[in-house]
Amino acid sequence: MDRTVPKTGSEEIELYIRTYYSLLRSSHAVQLDALVEAHVAMNSSLHVNARQPKPDASAVFYAIMRLPPCMADVDLVVMGQTDRVFRDYGYDDIETWTPVAAPARRRRMMFDGKHTLATYIASRSDIDDLIPILVAYQIEWNKLHGLLQSISVQAILAAYSANATLARTADLAHVLSVSPDELSRLQEAWGPQMIPTLEKIARAPKRIMLRLLAGTYINYQRAMSDWWSNVRRSVPSVILDERPVYFVSSNVHAIPNLLSGFALQEEDEILDYVERANDPALKAEYDYVRVREELNNKNNFLYYALRRYSTLPDVDSRRREVEQSVGITRVPSLHGFDIEAQVIELNKLDLDAIDPRLMCCGMDGMEPLLDSDAVIVNIDYPLGMAAYHLLAKISQYVTRMQGIYVIGKAATLNARVGDVLIGNVVYDEHSQNSYLFGNCFTASDVIPYLTLTSVLDNQKVVSVRGTFLQNAQYMDVFYREGYSIVEMEAGPYLSAVYEMVRAQRHPVDEIVNLYIAPFDIGFLHYASDTPMSKGRNLGAGRLSYLGAEPTYATAVAALRRIFSQELARLRAESPRSRQAAGKKRALGDNGASSASDQD
Repeated sequence: MDRTVPKTGSEEIELYIRTYYSLLRSSHAVQLDALVEAHVAMNSSLHVNARQPKPDASAVFYAIMRLPPCMADVDLVVMGQTDRVFRDYGYDDIETWTPVAAPARRRRMMFDGKHTLATYIASRSDIDDLIPILVAYQIEWNKLHGLLQSISVQAILAAYSANATLARTADLAHVLSVSPDELSRLQEAWGPQMIPTLEKIARAPKRIMLRLLAGTYINYQRAMSDWWSNVRRSVPSVILDERPVYFVSSNVHAIPNLLSGFALQEEDEILDYVERANDPALKAEYDYVRVREELNNKNNFLYYALRRYSTLPDVDSRRREVEQSVGITRVPSLHGFDIEAQVIELNKLDLDAIDPRLMCCGMDGMEPLLDSDAVIVNIDYPLGMAAYHLLAKISQYVTRMQGIYVIGKAATLNARVGDVLIGNVVYDEHSQNSYLFGNCFTASDVIPYLTLTSVLDNQKVVSVRGTFLQNAQYMDVFYREGYSIVEMEAGPYLSAVYEMVRAQRHPVDEIVNLYIAPFDIGFLHYASDTPMSKGRNLGAGRLSYLGAEPTYATAVAALRRIFSQELARLRAESPRSRQAAGKKRALGDNGASSASDQD
């Protein structure tokens, strides 16, 4: 069988990757200056004006949203997988450093309070993601540094700092060679630190040093073992090795919000908060939804507003109490990479409280779930190859996998921001395999829960190595060869699925048939980025409510599928076998089985 493989033909991207991996082999820190030329030469779609003397505002915004605010003070970035790795390399007090976070990238990072940032990596995808972001940050910092050397520009900055009037905002934008709208987005990203940050940029150019402490395959596996051991220990009443498991890779809010009923119980309080919050953007989104209420799935807006409402005193603690009461246990990541897990026991759900859209049949038909021994393991979706390591580790212990469902963002080459995309062919740049599988979802599973956007199914997916590691030529090749969804996790997940159903490790550069998988496989993506349209990349803005609706529409579809599959499984099992399984489970859960605490 012949296949059309989306070869990028971009030697510049390959050269960039080879360059930074060769530098990282050094036992000492290396200067990012050595990567600037290779970075500029690849003509990244996220850094289209890297060569220009004027700042690339979209690249600046993208970088500062994915780096912690302390980055303005950082001169050295060290990367490692676990606390143990950092200690082995002399960072004995790493656990006493200050935790820091980026607004738009989940990655565990620690700051020493001076000039060093420690960042935890879960796979080589973290390296492929972080390095281009740091290089772009340094390039744009140094452009701004040059502009801020003029005495007249510093006077305009001082005037803006004293009183940010509309005229002074326009003056500052002009001297920084950005538009007022771009300056406004930078103000939003930097927040109160904008003026102090610009003052630091004016004082000195940025010269970042980078050091990889350990990047071996075994260290990634050790990090995953520590993570999974923590999950198993945190839910001692559930022996995951013996339970039927539905694995979901999504986020930490959609699945619990749909199942707990907390937002629906607090609807009046949430809407009252929206009216009183003095947040014009939130109020405008509410008014838009309210006008279209007869067409809209209004619960989606309640979940969207819940995130802001949860900042009020006691709200978050009450929400977590409700979740615990219906069998939802959150397991935060403790000592390594930042991936939260949730273990959800189906037999503890309150069917009267769950989102009504999840009722895939009448109440009588749903009640058998209350006798189910199955659990949902929902994880905060990882980045790139971390998906492979994570699912491979879980599959070593979960022996009764019932389904694997992946929900996440993607770039689209033929749709609009907010559209839901469903693929059944995946080309993986990591393994160079083309994966063919039966996606359990179709457009009809999602359409009823959308009003603002649409659904495209039967699409082709390409799993890329990094967001910056793309350019116009690269995108054009994909588009001409029929690949319309660009993301980072589907291929790595399917490589792990292959190893769950075959007697060997995943192959390289082959056509791989996964229709033989004995469990459900489902992938749902929603478009956050249209890189073929000028200015509509991930650095150009945010999804806001337009992203909330597809998030919940896809989560509803996934949960309905899980409930339908579990009800079918329960019907297929005889009452006697279910009773025996229940007795075994009771003995295991109540007994002092220590197996669940071992790796």
